[in-house]
Amino acid sequence: MSAATVATHPSGAPHASPSPTPTATDPALVRRAVKAAALGNAMEWFDFGVYSYIAVTLGKVFFPSGNPTAQLLSTFGAFAAAFLVRPLGGAVFGPLGDRVGRQKVLAVTMIMMAAGTFAIGLIPSYATIGVWAPVLLLLARLLQGFSTGGEYAGAATFIAEYAPDKRRGFLGSWLEFGTLAGYVGGAGLVTLMTALLSDGDLTSWGWRLPFLIAGPMGVIGLYLRTRLEETPAFAAEAEKAEAARPRVPLREMITGQWRALLLCVGLVLVFNVTDYMLLSYMPSYLTSELKYDATHGLLVVLGVMALMMVVQPFAGALTDRVGRRPVIAAGCAGFLLLSVPALLLIRQGSLVAIGLGMGALGLLLVCFTASMPAALPALFPTRVRYGSLSIGFNVSVSLFGGTTPLVVTALIGATGDVMMPAYYMMAAAVVGGVAVWFMTESAGRPLPGSGPALDRRD
Repeated sequence: MSAATVATHPSGAPHASPSPTPTATDPALVRRAVKAAALGNAMEWFDFGVYSYIAVTLGKVFFPSGNPTAQLLSTFGAFAAAFLVRPLGGAVFGPLGDRVGRQKVLAVTMIMMAAGTFAIGLIPSYATIGVWAPVLLLLARLLQGFSTGGEYAGAATFIAEYAPDKRRGFLGSWLEFGTLAGYVGGAGLVTLMTALLSDGDLTSWGWRLPFLIAGPMGVIGLYLRTRLEETPAFAAEAEKAEAARPRVPLREMITGQWRALLLCVGLVLVFNVTDYMLLSYMPSYLTSELKYDATHGLLVVLGVMALMMVVQPFAGALTDRVGRRPVIAAGCAGFLLLSVPALLLIRQGSLVAIGLGMGALGLLLVCFTASMPAALPALFPTRVRYGSLSIGFNVSVSLFGGTTPLVVTALIGATGDVMMPAYYMMAAAVVGGVAVWFMTESAGRPLPGSGPALDRRD
């Protein structure tokens, strides 16, 4: 049975109104769609975890010997460059996904992501080819960032348009499960390699192994994505006559959706500021501010992410029952009220205190990771969903999420206030709370521009 074959009301009566036709999806097909979408997100964050935690070694390999701090800054400069081109990738792949289809574009982004990561593992060192080594590293990072600009919004759109209305939260939560799994896998692999390999082996050849893994992962992901049909919502849109479905200009995706875009930027801001603060910045905070052992700090963060992975699907299912707005609002309220107590607990310095403080923040973050993959696509109608979501998501991530570690470090340096991470999360929570106040509840309801999506078993 095709993903979009039901043309009658759930009662069996003919669909008399001109509203969009209900669709029924095959559960097996939905599961394949979720796996294919989540794997791309996992690969993106696998690279993120590897690059972040092997940065010192990469600095030695790709940049001239000398000041270790300068090497590290150069490495992270290449890392940050990927964030600069994400909005450009979103502006290209998003509208293309609305025009030619989600499945085709997601196949292309998978190839580009895998190629960029795999290429890093093949680049000769600075000692071998000189200045071309950092140049090639930068180009590979730009390719990754450009493809990532079309990845998350496309994957979220793909799952949301496949999922039955009553299970969209649960199924969407597996997208962020892939994020956590990829990050844990990448960071955990680097930790294992650091423990097993000598510094010389790690610098000469060991650092390449995690990046080369992206090749087989990309082949598997591409296989899964090319076996999928187009989403029911896009297929229904594509059935309209070409004359009745004119190409949507990029300007219309922005100006025609300005209210939804503002809500998207606000929701993504609180989601990504807290995400990058907890998973990317806090290990450095533990080391630089609390003089905590770097390995132990990493293990604490990995433990928090493992806890989040366990809770994630249950929280996603909860959003289907009580709604996305209450869960997101609870996360905003939690960060507003508990950021300072949690950071004070972390600053106590003991393993138990740090674990409790980080664990509390991780559970609050689940309120966003479990809700956003279903809530964000529901802000936009089908004809512009991929494009508008790509633009709003990537602009917000580039301006606010990816800059969080840099901005917080600068604020601590300027003010001397080591509680700045808590204040920054509280400010983000206020912005997120305002966005939640104005957003419309989408749980259990059809996506804008689509008819009811039913589970074939119902």
